Amino acid sequence: MKAWTKWLLIGIAVAIVAAVGGPFAYIHFIEGKAAAPLAIDTSPAPSGSSGSMDGSWKVAAGSVAGYRVKEVLMGQDNTAVGRTSNITGSVTVKGTTVESGSFTADMTTVRSDKERRDAQFQGRIMDTATYPTAKFEFGEPVDLAPLPSPGQPKTVPVKGKLTLHGTTKDVTVTVTCRRSGPAAQLVGSIPITFADFNIPNPSFGPITTQDHGVLEFSLKLEH
Repeated sequence: MKAWTKWLLIGIAVAIVAAVGGPFAYIHFIEGKAAAPLAIDTSPAPSGSSGSMDGSWKVAAGSVAGYRVKEVLMGQDNTAVGRTSNITGSVTVKGTTVESGSFTADMTTVRSDKERRDAQFQGRIMDTATYPTAKFEFGEPVDLAPLPSPGQPKTVPVKGKLTLHGTTKDVTVTVTCRRSGPAAQLVGSIPITFADFNIPNPSFGPITTQDHGVLEFSLKLEH
C-alpha cells in the first residue's frame, strides 16, 4: 500500500512538472523571443537632409505594420507578433503642415512565426477573405512647426479614422517622425480593444489572450 501511494505521488508530481514546465520550455526555448517593438531609426542622417518638404511623400520599401498581442499558455506569458510589408499610401505636405494622408495595409499577407496562429488570424479572427485591408486616414491637418533638424525625431498626435475588420473608429495616434535625406520615417502604435472593432477574441485551444492588443507600424516614405 505504501509503495502504491509513493508511485501515485510521484506520478502526480511528474504530471505537475510536465503541465508547468512543458509550456515554459516551449515558450522560452522553442517559441523564442518575440520581435522587438517597431522603433524610429537612430542612424546618422546623410548629407542633404534639409530642403523643402512640400509635395507628396509615398510609402516605400521597408515599411512594416502588424499586431502585438499577449498570449497565455497554461500560465506562461508569451507575445504574439504578426506583420506585413504590403502597405500603400502617402501624405501631402505644404510648408510645415501635413495636409492629408492615408495608408492601407493588406491584411491577407500578415504573417507570424506560427502557421496555426496565422490560419486563425486569416480565418476566424480577422476574416480577411471578407475584410482584406485595414486603413488609416488623417482626420485633420497636422502641424509640424517648428520643423526638427535633419535626423532629429519629432513626436506629434495625429487624429484620424481607422478601419479594421470592416469597422471604422475615430482614433488618435502618437506618431514619431524623422527625416533623413530624401526619405522619412513614421513610427507609432494604436491600442486596439477587439470588441470595439467586432473582432472575435483570438483565444484558441490551450492559448488564451487578452481582450486587447496593439497595432504597430513603421512607415518609410520617399519624397
